[in-house]
Amino acid sequence: MTKNDILRRIRYTFDFNDEKMIAIFALANHKATRAEISDWMKREEDPAYKPLYDDELAVFLNGLIIEKRGRKEGPVPKPEKKLTNNVILKKLQIALNLRAEELLEVLMLADLKVSKYELSAFFRKPDHKHYRPLRDQILRNFLNGMQLKYRGNDSENK
Repeated sequence: MTKNDILRRIRYTFDFNDEKMIAIFALANHKATRAEISDWMKREEDPAYKPLYDDELAVFLNGLIIEKRGRKEGPVPKPEKKLTNNVILKKLQIALNLRAEELLEVLMLADLKVSKYELSAFFRKPDHKHYRPLRDQILRNFLNGMQLKYRGNDSENK
């Protein structure tokens, strides 16, 4: 999964327009332009496509946490230079204030059954013996489940 695809899916799920995207980046002290956001949203085949880098997605996810949960005391967290699927899932969990049971429910919406033990392995430190890297397929299913939970069926929203 590309970082652009993840950003695209989050934007679609919460129906963020360009102004909202710019504002979310700004919450994490990053100035994103409408042109940048437009280029990040394009498909890879498009000549104007620009890849979204790990630190840029980390900034957006940090801004999303602030948007959904409010600003914490102290400085804005520094964006990670290298984002793994595990870190992305953790940031989405924090932003959406989801407990383990709710995370499992979101995965079930996408027809993916994961045990609580399996889920906890994704949140362990990488050097822990029970740590497990989160595969693209599980992150993709989580994003699909998020879409079903937070956006719902488009015909219902009209």
